[in-house]
Amino acid sequence: MPQSVLSTVKVSCYHCGADCEDTVIMHDDKPFCCEGCKLVYELLQENELCSYYDFTKNPGVSPDKNYYAGKYAYLDLPEVRQRIIQFTDGRQTHINWYLPQMHCSSCVYLLENLHRLQEGVISAIVNFPEKRVRVIIDDKKIKLSQLAELLTYIGYEPYISLQDVESDQSPKTNRTRLYKIGISGFAFGNVMMMSFPDYFGLGATQSDQHLQTMFSLFSVVLALPVFFYGASDFFVSAWKSIRKRHLNIDAPIALAILVTFVRSLYEIGTQTGVGYLDSMTGIVFFMLLGRYFQDKTYSVISFDRDYKSYFPVAVTKLGESEKEKGKSEKESKTKIAGKDSVHHSLITNLQVLVTDLQPGDHILIRNKELIPTDARLVSERAMIDYSFVSGESDPVEKTRNELIYAGGRQIGGAIELEVTKRVSQSYLTQLWNKDAFTQNNHKKQRDLVEQINRYFTWALLVIGISGLSYWALAGDLPRGINAITTILIVACPCALLLSDTFTNGNILGMFGKHKFYLKNAKVIESLSEIDTVVFDKTGTLTLSDTGHMQFVGMPLTPFQQRLVRTMCEQSSHPLSRLIAKSLGMIPKEAALTDFQEIEGKGIMAHLGDNCILKLGSAAFVGLSEAPVISSNAHSRVYFSFGGQQVGYYEIHSQYRENLRETLQALKNKNYQTFLLSGDKPTDVELLGNLFKNKTHLYFNQKPEDKLAFIQQLQRKGRKVLMVGDGLNDAGALVQSDVGIAVSDNVNNFSPACDGILEGSHLSYLPQYVRLAKAGRRIVVQSFIISVVYNIIGLSFALTGTLAPVIAAILMPASSISIVLYTTLASRIATARAL
Repeated sequence: MPQSVLSTVKVSCYHCGADCEDTVIMHDDKPFCCEGCKLVYELLQENELCSYYDFTKNPGVSPDKNYYAGKYAYLDLPEVRQRIIQFTDGRQTHINWYLPQMHCSSCVYLLENLHRLQEGVISAIVNFPEKRVRVIIDDKKIKLSQLAELLTYIGYEPYISLQDVESDQSPKTNRTRLYKIGISGFAFGNVMMMSFPDYFGLGATQSDQHLQTMFSLFSVVLALPVFFYGASDFFVSAWKSIRKRHLNIDAPIALAILVTFVRSLYEIGTQTGVGYLDSMTGIVFFMLLGRYFQDKTYSVISFDRDYKSYFPVAVTKLGESEKEKGKSEKESKTKIAGKDSVHHSLITNLQVLVTDLQPGDHILIRNKELIPTDARLVSERAMIDYSFVSGESDPVEKTRNELIYAGGRQIGGAIELEVTKRVSQSYLTQLWNKDAFTQNNHKKQRDLVEQINRYFTWALLVIGISGLSYWALAGDLPRGINAITTILIVACPCALLLSDTFTNGNILGMFGKHKFYLKNAKVIESLSEIDTVVFDKTGTLTLSDTGHMQFVGMPLTPFQQRLVRTMCEQSSHPLSRLIAKSLGMIPKEAALTDFQEIEGKGIMAHLGDNCILKLGSAAFVGLSEAPVISSNAHSRVYFSFGGQQVGYYEIHSQYRENLRETLQALKNKNYQTFLLSGDKPTDVELLGNLFKNKTHLYFNQKPEDKLAFIQQLQRKGRKVLMVGDGLNDAGALVQSDVGIAVSDNVNNFSPACDGILEGSHLSYLPQYVRLAKAGRRIVVQSFIISVVYNIIGLSFALTGTLAPVIAAILMPASSISIVLYTTLASRIATARAL
């Protein structure tokens, strides 16, 4: 029988590992922090799945406390269901859902045993790197909504957004390149093996020559799919560049492949040689492998999200009768004991897709839910957090009939809204659809390899044609043909491309180990060229879930501290949550009753019959004149006991660790730094000291203002790195030369960007830039090595005396040496930078 006991020492929950604070729920001699964790343990125990706890200590996730009955009813709507599922035959249905809470081997064990928890689940397969689970269910035994409820119940709430419904749910994995790599690698290995007799000068006897002919024919058969299928990407890319009157890096590679293949067919067909099919298949294999290695590095991370990735799929729409009932219940809309204050009858309405909302519809928005479209407030009051759109950290109080814009998040009890615009016409949608806020505004990224290739290709063609012309005029055309083909084989720019591909691939991997994920390799080069860094403030430089605070006034007694903590636990305001967190080890006080929160003002409670406690704004606790806070440096939460003011909590934003050292390191390297914040002017003195220049601090910046500021810097010739975290930064992130989104969970929120940086590693930003510059130097160094190799090879090739077989051996040897050098050099550079 479970028992609740008061905790006098720090106890961790057996299921999720969270501190049990003042009350511990004991069950089966194990401590639990809440009923949800205990119930999950009981479910696992009943189904003999307690091995879940053997893989990792405290592996569980506490169930979502904002869950309510019918939350996932929209998944059973036909128009939603057909877009969410991946396959169905009327009996079995396949679903692939993203579970951001997945974090360890125990999670994998539990999720792959879902069939033991719920009848109707046939199987579940986890893709841990992508945090996805592929579930097969029996349609007749379980609904999609029931599956989502089961996952939420055990702590793995599926993340389903409007983008999931509107986009194609077919598997995104492109296996074409894998097939090409497999075919090319197989052909390269076998052709090279059958070329060994030629490498070592064997084949003197007639039987050996017959065997050599047979091997050559086999090599042609193996090379055909490599030339026509494996190398198709190079030919397509080269042809597109030629049509645009431009030669990209693929053009000389395609030419080398073509010449090698044609001459090989000629030599084998006329029995004048053995050809270079091993070189041709090797070129294709190494190029494809390098590009796959580079592209695959962070394919599981989404860099191109838009607002639909964060919008709910459906909302609760109120019927006519419920609207009238709601109007008569407005006086009771207060949050008591942490529960939604709207009458339960309002919560039982049908859910509708947000895209189907029409002006005049009444919808219900619960605590922490995102508002999907512009609407008028029908409830008396609401506290709206606009940080997702504007960057303003403090919630804004709204009163009845005020307009609330899409993208805001309700903080507190459930509210009723009247839709004024369709989702497609809302402020947020119009903001996002501006050209500068979309990825249609492609960045013009300079490419070092393309710049070098521009001269390299023409120089190579000039040398080759010169050699051909010289020997033709000398009366030895066969030798001239041998010279130009050997030049194209020896001097193929694959070493240049390999050095770039593998250097950037290695650096991408090193960045990833240090929680920095770039969209593609070209971002590394852009990052190496930046000279200006622009930071957002809220959520980027500051921590949103913590703060520095002190109590000013008469010192609180232990009893009063318990009262304050209990009141804060019943409040939905972010500042109350911060105070409660700071008092986490203080027990709650059970004597308080009749909690009442007035949104935008504060919370009150009763101690006994006559003593009233208040926590909130100065006016709410009874101060006739609200004190003026100098320079908006902090926020204040006042506390009164029995009508007498005791004091106030002074709360300052908490900045990320080592911020001063990070900005100073950038200054030391002559980078200009700016602050663009959508927040009000706070901590101006502190930030002015950190940025060394108050004129570089800009507050109250709307998304359009941030975008315009980046454009202004770029018109002055600056290379700008923008570091932000919210949708309000999306335009600036796209417009900047490099846009980095800071997120404390890389698999959760991030607007469209060039890279995602885990918040705890923001202090490494100067080192990341240094490593990007080192990567550029490594590419140049490896290119110089390949140039030296090419000069030596060309000196022999021009004479027409270099045996094609020797050229064929030198090509893979050079490629392998470049791969080894770039790998070693990039690791050394990483060790020095990080």
